[in-house]
Amino acid sequence: MTKNSYQKPSQQTQEEALKIARGTQRPAQTKEQTRLIAQGVQKGIDLYKRQQKEKARDLNRKLKKASSQKGQSIESDDHEMQQIIVYRQHWLPWLLLFLTWLGVGIYFLV
Repeated sequence: MTKNSYQKPSQQTQEEALKIARGTQRPAQTKEQTRLIAQGVQKGIDLYKRQQKEKARDLNRKLKKASSQKGQSIESDDHEMQQIIVYRQHWLPWLLLFLTWLGVGIYFLV
């Protein structure tokens, strides 16, 4: 039971390969040579597409695995972790407020 991985290239791929082969055609080149170049380009395009599909599948698997692990870790972390938020304020606004009150107090006393 061998898996037949050969698929007939799409019409679009064939047209692209022929277009590229004609674009790089030399003046003394025969039609047969151009056809062979087009076949080579077509195989390269098919190989590239297969590699990209494989990369996309691997990435999807990794994302699924990461999201499932993240979901599990979030549930366990919620029970164990408490957030403590500490706000630190600068002293300058408080000093200016105090000086203003002091100045207003002195103004009304005088």
